Amino acid sequence: MESKKNLQEIQGALYVRDGVKGGHDGMTIQPKKFKKTKQDTIDIAKLASEVLNGQRTSLSKAITLIESSNAEHKEQAQKLLQELLPYTGESIRIGITGVPGAGKSTFIEALGMMLCNLGKKVAVLAIDPSSTLSGGSILGDKTRMEELSRNKMAFVRPSPNAGTLGGVHKKSRETMLLCEAAGYDVILIETVGVGQSETYVRGMVDFFLLLVLTGAGDELQGMKKGIMELADGIVVHKSDGDNIQKARKTVREYRQILHFLQPATPGWMGKALPVSSLEKTGLSDVWEMICQFEQTMKDTSFWKTRRLEQTKEWFHTMIRDSLIDSFFQNTDRKIQVKSLEEAILQGEMTVAQGVSKLFSEGAR
Repeated sequence: MESKKNLQEIQGALYVRDGVKGGHDGMTIQPKKFKKTKQDTIDIAKLASEVLNGQRTSLSKAITLIESSNAEHKEQAQKLLQELLPYTGESIRIGITGVPGAGKSTFIEALGMMLCNLGKKVAVLAIDPSSTLSGGSILGDKTRMEELSRNKMAFVRPSPNAGTLGGVHKKSRETMLLCEAAGYDVILIETVGVGQSETYVRGMVDFFLLLVLTGAGDELQGMKKGIMELADGIVVHKSDGDNIQKARKTVREYRQILHFLQPATPGWMGKALPVSSLEKTGLSDVWEMICQFEQTMKDTSFWKTRRLEQTKEWFHTMIRDSLIDSFFQNTDRKIQVKSLEEAILQGEMTVAQGVSKLFSEGAR
């Protein structure tokens, strides 16, 4: 028993030191989970200081605290966020979505590596789709963006989206702020893909980038027009090999489409660019476009206005989330819901009548 205990302590030490299983000193995939014990206390001031000093293991621990559903951890997380808020807001926040198979992860790794080589600190919030059965990440522990994850200038954090609309984690905003406090210049947020509420992503980033493949006409058949209207820029990906000519044609088609759409951001005309992550071409053009966008928005003061609007929207979103959480945490309410659910399934009342009865009884 003693030897087994010692082995567990050694493994635990490696886990805390490197932040991941196996002692990998690159990206933090599976941070040490907080145990619900009486001795489990977190020194918020110390953790905040470590995050500000850019310690990736501490940043991972802070994100895990933010994502925890434990009531005590939630309170501690908000204290931590309050400590770090004065050091946030200096990064550029980029949301990246795209059609299935567009190669979002490949593109993000290629762009991230280029930015790291330019001296930028890059944080990637890679959102994995959640299983509706287990609630966990469908991709599990699969390590993506391996090259970028090993770069000391980068931090990659996969998280399950936990069924949140927009393909992002419920706490992606807070996670983004923690990364800014840790000194990351560029925050890249990868969503699970087109088809959910991209307005949620649009509402938390500065620049919204849409990845597509060749054949604009074919893709538009399966793509909501609204998604196009949210994009500040479009990347026609996999523009290499025999696909180059098709990609150039597709770029021209998207430029024509963007010309007739209302701009996603006032004062900015969206652009379409060909990119090959495989051959590392077009990446510098994408970054130049993003930098031009940032400068244009700051010159017109829209940059600050958008962020203030995003903070207000965040506030209202949290109000709605809190109302839903508090509603279903009530034991009596759960019993009511179950009873009414059975009545609806038996055809004894309509869904609307069930909802009306639920709230009328709850008001008494």
